[in-house]
Amino acid sequence: MIADAATDLVLAVDVGGGTTKAEITDAGGAVRCAATVGTPHGEAAFDGIERLGRELLAALPPGDRQRVTRAAVVLPGLVDSDRGIAVFSSNLGWRNVKVGHRFADGWGLPVLIDHDVTVAGWAEWRFGAGRGLDDVCVLILGTGISGTLSVGGRLVRAPTGQLGLAQAGEYGHIPVRYRDGLRCPCGNTGCVETVASGPAIARAYAARTGHEITGAETVFAAVDTDPAARAVIDDAIDALAAGLLGVVHASCPELIVLGGGLARAGAVLTDGLHARLTTLLRVAPVPRVTLGEFGIRAGLIGAAHLARTGELR
Repeated sequence: MIADAATDLVLAVDVGGGTTKAEITDAGGAVRCAATVGTPHGEAAFDGIERLGRELLAALPPGDRQRVTRAAVVLPGLVDSDRGIAVFSSNLGWRNVKVGHRFADGWGLPVLIDHDVTVAGWAEWRFGAGRGLDDVCVLILGTGISGTLSVGGRLVRAPTGQLGLAQAGEYGHIPVRYRDGLRCPCGNTGCVETVASGPAIARAYAARTGHEITGAETVFAAVDTDPAARAVIDDAIDALAAGLLGVVHASCPELIVLGGGLARAGAVLTDGLHARLTTLLRVAPVPRVTLGEFGIRAGLIGAAHLARTGELR
């Protein structure tokens, strides 16, 4: 059953490494109720997700509760959306957990399961910064780096049956520093994530200056006054550009959209990445680079649309 576009409400849940966010929204996107909780490690996370959704549903007036017809939960790591399985998350410590029926039984609703970044990128492409365009690359930049690619008006996804091996859009695991790069948790050396993710930027700044910092935001804030910060950010932008070169040459996206927590740095990233791509590209057109419209809410907005329409299209 697909939600009635005019009257029904949907429950959307976005599970992150640190926090889990949930909202119940109407067809216009207005939030009826919302909550955020910490994400426990391991399979306890799924008990927390189910409890959070149940509490939000219980908080609605009885008439509104009856109008909630579908839900969607987006998860990090590797996700088998067809079978409703959380295949693997190294950060949260789960493997091959069957979650689809678990939530549906607990909430009394049909529940769709999908990958958090895939859904967030799809939302930015279809409804946000990339709407109206057929060829768009979305990068979600934060603790990790991944995203989506839309070519000819279609979202590129891993083939069914391959999700245990790969997730489409793993831009962060493209090696760009083969000889002198850091070892990546994926097993390769010099992946984009080892240079351009939030933790990598903070680590590189500490290595240059000897000053431990709480996060990459400190480095971005100092980029105009601190040569060490400028060097670290330039290095991160260079790694992002190098990782995108093959994607741009293969698919010629019209637009690159930057989302996730690091995108709050704004023009430092968008202008810097566009300038670097302009320098490097010769036979492929240089895509425009812009910030996502939904920010860190892209996953929730995408999950709500997924619940309402029933598929990523």
